[in-house]
Amino acid sequence: QVQLVESGGGLVQAGGSLRLSCAASGSMFSIDARGWYRQAPGKQRELVAVIISGGSTNYADSVKGRFTISRDNAKKTVSLQMNDLKPEDTAIYYCNMEWRDYKRVVYNTWGQGTQVTVSQ
Repeated sequence: QVQLVESGGGLVQAGGSLRLSCAASGSMFSIDARGWYRQAPGKQRELVAVIISGGSTNYADSVKGRFTISRDNAKKTVSLQMNDLKPEDTAIYYCNMEWRDYKRVVYNTWGQGTQVTVSQ
């Protein structure tokens, strides 16, 4: 069974930086996409950044130029470097991976979430 474990959340002042990491455990043939989503209180979960198997990335407009998504294929991880954090970045951040097993069946798995709080 594949599980995603996130780390790196916390409390930071506005203008500060945090780095989130997510590691997958379990048997996976391939990972098609790795992403970070976030959900603020009273709001819907939204895409923050995604990196696909070919290496292309996509970011929410609100984080472009401040956040960087990266991966380590050998370690089945995905990271999110967050710089110049703003109070509006406060949310629970979730890791997500779309992956295939050895029968090429596609799965979508979420991490448990990690809290990021940015103070004024």
